[in-house]
Amino acid sequence: MLVSWNYRFRNSPMDHIDPRARFIFSFALLFAATATWNPIILFVLFLIAITWYLMARLTWKDTKVGWFMISIMLFTMIVVNTIITGGGAGGVVPPGGQLVWPGGFDLFGKHFTFGLTVERVWFAISQLMRILSISLAFIIIPYTMDSRAYGVTFSKLGMPDRLAYTMELSFRFIPTLARNFQVTLDAQRARGFELDGGKGNFIKKIRRVAPLLIPVTMNAIVSSEDIANAMDLRGFGEQKRTWLYELKFNWWDWALIVFSVLMLATVLLLAFRFDMRLFSVPGWFYGLFNK
Repeated sequence: MLVSWNYRFRNSPMDHIDPRARFIFSFALLFAATATWNPIILFVLFLIAITWYLMARLTWKDTKVGWFMISIMLFTMIVVNTIITGGGAGGVVPPGGQLVWPGGFDLFGKHFTFGLTVERVWFAISQLMRILSISLAFIIIPYTMDSRAYGVTFSKLGMPDRLAYTMELSFRFIPTLARNFQVTLDAQRARGFELDGGKGNFIKKIRRVAPLLIPVTMNAIVSSEDIANAMDLRGFGEQKRTWLYELKFNWWDWALIVFSVLMLATVLLLAFRFDMRLFSVPGWFYGLFNK
């Protein structure tokens, strides 16, 4: 059985927007955010993304798992790879620059020297705005979009039916896997298996997970083969198919599409015609570290 993300109708503005228009806006924001490092443009896109996210009326309880995964990615890319090591800033931030602590700093009675520059700090802020803008646009999709609309949305966007249904299955894969894992765990516990009750070293604890991982993995493989065989037997993809779930554009959907195109065109024009795509640090930011 296929399942979907924790979707429910909230009667929010997002629930009344056509899924095709939503995907067009999300990808327009994605391409716009990745086309420039200009802080002003990134800040404007960040404000647009926040407004877009608030329209979904999601609660922290709804999205805390998704934000936890995004937080891990942000910590790795920004804190570890940019601020600590500086590897993430390579090729964007010029070498050298003004040190945040030119003479080092004292901590716990010891003196430390840290080569963090003002340019890397500003790059981390710009990187945070870029990643959060993209995350705000896409994290709401699984929680605010009816699972019946995935396949028809991609099909109406011009994808072949086979590819459209493949995209639908990929969106359903993680919640389906989570459901199968929970069902398998409950079945094994009914047989006396306790995942948290085992003692021993790390290898023994890994071996205790085998009664869960093996059935879940095998079930995922068998289910994918069953779906593929069922689609082939019905000749799916041989000719254009109709979809049970219908989509219809309203005037606000067209307005959103026009806004998305204008937003992307404006960013590309500013980035490549007026040379506003390169990384730069504003003068006032340097002044914060000269005191």
